[in-house]
Amino acid sequence: MLASLPAAAADVSGAADHPLLSRFKGAKIADYKVSAFDEATVPVKAIAGRDNMAPDDLKQLEGKVTRIGYVIEGDKTALEVMRNYEQALARGGFQVVFQCAAQRCGQDMGGFLANSGKVMPAGFNASFDDKNHYLLTRRTGADGDVHVLLWVVEDPANKRVLAYEQVIEGRPMDTGQVSVLTAAELGKKIEAEGRVAIYGVYFDTAQADVKPASRPSLDEMARLLTSNPALRVYVVGHTDNVGGLAPNVDLSQRRADAVVKALTALKIDPQRMTAKGVGPLAPLATNTSDAGRTRNRRVELVRQ
Repeated sequence: MLASLPAAAADVSGAADHPLLSRFKGAKIADYKVSAFDEATVPVKAIAGRDNMAPDDLKQLEGKVTRIGYVIEGDKTALEVMRNYEQALARGGFQVVFQCAAQRCGQDMGGFLANSGKVMPAGFNASFDDKNHYLLTRRTGADGDVHVLLWVVEDPANKRVLAYEQVIEGRPMDTGQVSVLTAAELGKKIEAEGRVAIYGVYFDTAQADVKPASRPSLDEMARLLTSNPALRVYVVGHTDNVGGLAPNVDLSQRRADAVVKALTALKIDPQRMTAKGVGPLAPLATNTSDAGRTRNRRVELVRQ
């Protein structure tokens, strides 16, 4: 099934092609969104099923994200549209990261792209047939990596091709907008609520190694535990729901274990801490939006 997109007599208000890539001749923009700094989860392997994805099936990117949904009316094919994009991207210095079509994309590529909230408009649902084409490319430059994702689908019932484009320009976000909670602030939240969410512990996508940028938050957690020697805590890892339940529970457990290990290195008695990963099972917000998924990815200290 192909969800109903509006007829593309004209571009939606405020829409424009990305400066790096022009549209296919005759295409109109039916959906458009630009985020100055956001995340994008892009497949780098075939997607056999959303509940059985491995962490390395996906790559998480951050930066300026432009999402454009094009409608191409007439007798064009998905293959013709994709071949034109391939040639344009190659001329622009982009290298293929992953490319597939039809069965080689796995039976649930369209379902993931449509329902992850990361690429296509909410509600779009591409049937799996031999007219679907996926392409992920990357270009490295002085200002960082730029990724272009394309998903091109034929809609024969409406005599059109749908082309979804996502451009992710890797760049640092504006910093200084959020400060690390101090040990005293962490203590007040635990005293009042029995737990505190910490967003300053960082990991690479699908990885469980604590990144060096996490040190300020780890230091404050260590100060909290040092100044309250009777306090025992659960260190709980949380994820969003992208990637399936079992892989996310496993990832969150490994991340919780890594935080306990990092705090132990800061001279906190490991007997005072119990690591537990619950994956996406205790969200603080909806997983249907970028903002909600960001809020759900966290580490919590919970009083035992």
